[in-house]
Amino acid sequence: MVFETTFYDILGVQPSCTPEELKKAYRKLALKYHPDKNPNEGEKFKQISMAYEVLSDPEKKAIYDEGGEAAIKQGAGGGGGFHSPMDIFQMFFNGGFSGRKSERKTSNLIHTLAVTLEELYTGTKRKLALQKNVICESCEGIGGKRGASQKCAPCRGTGVITKVQKIAPGLVQQCEERCRNCRGLGETIDDKDRCKECNGRKTVRVRKLLEVEVLKGMMDEQRIVLQGEGDQEPHHRPGDIVLVLEEKPHPVFKRDGQDLIAHVQLQLSEALCGFQRVIKTLDGRDIVIQSYPGEVVKHHSTKCVMGEGMPLLQMPGEKGRLIIQFVVVFPDSLPPEIVPEIRKCLPTPPQEPIPEDGEEVNMMDFSLEQYQKASEEGNSGDGRDSDRFHHGGERVHMQTCNTS
Repeated sequence: MVFETTFYDILGVQPSCTPEELKKAYRKLALKYHPDKNPNEGEKFKQISMAYEVLSDPEKKAIYDEGGEAAIKQGAGGGGGFHSPMDIFQMFFNGGFSGRKSERKTSNLIHTLAVTLEELYTGTKRKLALQKNVICESCEGIGGKRGASQKCAPCRGTGVITKVQKIAPGLVQQCEERCRNCRGLGETIDDKDRCKECNGRKTVRVRKLLEVEVLKGMMDEQRIVLQGEGDQEPHHRPGDIVLVLEEKPHPVFKRDGQDLIAHVQLQLSEALCGFQRVIKTLDGRDIVIQSYPGEVVKHHSTKCVMGEGMPLLQMPGEKGRLIIQFVVVFPDSLPPEIVPEIRKCLPTPPQEPIPEDGEEVNMMDFSLEQYQKASEEGNSGDGRDSDRFHHGGERVHMQTCNTS
């Protein structure tokens, strides 16, 4: 007689079941309710794992039979403490609870995750649908009928073939490749005995929905590792899913470490007489930059706003600088009659002595294609940025910034 039968009922076995019957019951239920198969059955999977961990351990089973689940949780006789459900699953399919897990691991799955600069600034959570291999539930990862598998003769059960190649007279090279006869499994199964679900491959392809958190301040090409979410394979630990962030180009800002760089186009009148512009930040705020009458903004000069750059990954409350480079647009011509008045307002140019035999020549417009291309890449002065700035918003203080 046992005190209670809840754990036996969860696994669908009798208290008098044999260890083989217990293993068979756990294998079937664990594959059926694994989170990769049934994402909404996490609690059921946890109960199955706990029941198997207790009933497969003779000491814990004796405590449970005598005092039930309460006695186990109280740790009577050293029976307290449980492994995580995933640890139980991995230990079971990696050769049992011998205390020594197999070190073999499936290959990591690497995917690219495209993110916007706004998402790297504010942080975000993304849901991804990925394809991965999971152990076949129909054959329980065996590949077919029990006892039907045979060691592959060409690779002698190793899954790899060693080939010797002659690369020069008297010089050979050995290389390994996956056995084509068994597809690297190390064993073969006759067609008539193969599992109809996985066709003897022991795993099936499923669609997995994952939630990924992109933290504030993460950078282009940074990696997010989802441990144990890779392909499953019998007698192997699941590999990881590695997501490599790919930053999308932004129409206004360019990132340089923790700094943001923006190009602002000014008309000559604004550069000489003062201006106000509104910059929309990556988190949707409006900040106002301005200069005052009498303050001259030079072409290609830079200023910065402290604390308006990218958040620091380890300290998201701290931010880098917003570096602003000004592109001054000069008019094509001026009315001759206003030139004397403008000249009075500007510094007097140095007098250039003209030799008596000096020859006057005419200048014409001229540009080389490669110079023009280099100028566009360096300045981004194509007029697009100015359309994105409007009056109104929060006023901020700019200071001259040394970016070297």
